[in-house]
Amino acid sequence: MPFGQVVVGPPGSGKTTYCNGMQQFLSALGRKTAVINLDPANDALPCDCSVDIEELIKLDDVMTQYGLGPNGGLVYCMDYLEKNIDWLEKKLEPLAKDHYLLFDLPGQVELFTLHPHVKNVIDTMTNKWNFRLTAVHLIDSHLCTDPGNYVSALLLSLSTMLHLGLPHINVLSKIDMIQQYGPLAFNLDFYTEVQDLGYLAHHLNQDPRFQKYRKLTEGLCEVIQDYGMVSFATLNVNDKESVYEVVKLVDKSNGYVFAGIEGDVTELSKVAAGDTNWDYYKAAAVQEKYVDDIRTSRDF
Repeated sequence: MPFGQVVVGPPGSGKTTYCNGMQQFLSALGRKTAVINLDPANDALPCDCSVDIEELIKLDDVMTQYGLGPNGGLVYCMDYLEKNIDWLEKKLEPLAKDHYLLFDLPGQVELFTLHPHVKNVIDTMTNKWNFRLTAVHLIDSHLCTDPGNYVSALLLSLSTMLHLGLPHINVLSKIDMIQQYGPLAFNLDFYTEVQDLGYLAHHLNQDPRFQKYRKLTEGLCEVIQDYGMVSFATLNVNDKESVYEVVKLVDKSNGYVFAGIEGDVTELSKVAAGDTNWDYYKAAAVQEKYVDDIRTSRDF
């Protein structure tokens, strides 16, 4: 039974870097890991991919042949992949026997919030091929420093969760770089646990740029809270402990820890027994490590 991660997120959120770092970490853990590049716009791969969509279709060729821009070209490529799903099945067949799979998807958010092609490909893998996959949705942590961008990130995360229909882990990536973007309005746990967004709406309403959107902002915050589905882990891909926390969340979400797959028994036992609650104390430790030398405008 193949297990793996579907790595999604906006452009620049660190998906390819994540796949590279996760592959190295899991290999050290004793897992045979394969990276599957399904992003035809990704022309700077830092690691060797076991499967590359450019063997099937190239974005530049599509744009030239059909006169499409990058966004339209990516939609065409995903549609083409869906219609040629047998190509992907043949490529994955030898890997599915003993590899853990990391799928690197395009960064165009419409592909996994609006258009059906990526979802249909994933549904085929999970329903017909019996893959056990978890969606790992990366959001650049610098969005937390701008309340308006943070609300947008919450809506994107919620929409992606509902559209893909997979076990889902939201991750604030590049947490080690958050100091470069300025102060946070609240402590880090406010953003990871998505606490009472009424405070965030009030904070936004103090900004003259957002005052005319007050009702819209309050309505969006209410929608997000009513669903109650969005929360975040944090990630520094260069920190083994940080990567390990994400691995534990993913492994319990898709059932990998219960599959009896061969690997380092000691390490797998630690993952299975480990606490996966992303609570205040973990967020506080991350804040102390990466954020505390920035003054927050409010102790929440």
